[in-house]
Amino acid sequence: MSGHVSNQIDFLSVLFQWPLLLKGLLVTIFLTAASSVLGLSIGVACAWARSDGPAPIKGVVVLYVELIRNTPFIVQLFFVFFGLPSLGLKFSPEAASVIAMFVNLGAYTTEIVRAGLKATPAGQIEAAVSLGLNRWQVFIYIMLRPALKRMWPAIVSQIIIVMLGSAVCSLISIEELSYAASLIQSRSFRAFEAFIVATLMYLALAIALRRLLNWVGSRLIFGWI
Repeated sequence: MSGHVSNQIDFLSVLFQWPLLLKGLLVTIFLTAASSVLGLSIGVACAWARSDGPAPIKGVVVLYVELIRNTPFIVQLFFVFFGLPSLGLKFSPEAASVIAMFVNLGAYTTEIVRAGLKATPAGQIEAAVSLGLNRWQVFIYIMLRPALKRMWPAIVSQIIIVMLGSAVCSLISIEELSYAASLIQSRSFRAFEAFIVATLMYLALAIALRRLLNWVGSRLIFGWI
């Protein structure tokens, strides 16, 4: 009888440890927020460099994008956390996670934004120049704003992919959501329940993040750029 009871589904033993789940959720949100702001900024800067920058900078950006897009995120994370200290650059697990995430996001965002910039009609650029707009005004108002509007759904999807990839950061002892689920299952021996709860939390976070970013894009970003 006791063996039968122990095999019953018991979510309460997992939910009872909600402080761990809440902390993991908040850490995941922090990692995502920090890496999204930095990654999007780097992506826009690198997209400009690839489309209108000097040749040496273009070469560096191409190398960066190809290197990041063709290597696994876990290798990038381990390089930042375990590899760079051998060069004298030592980061905390939190800092290493944010660096790896925004570097990864920046590379993918570069190509997404660059594709949007290339879709700008040449006639619009020529008209803007004839009206007296300087180089930066042309880039921001004529090229970047329409590009972001066109590519925003793809950028949002990439941010969500990076958010889900933050689960890998538990391997360097970041106490994010998947780390919390692993800790709970090791204490309660309820692996099924712990990871079902974590899965549902990731799903809810992804849906909420997509809606938030779509709102931010339509109401804030595109309203003033």
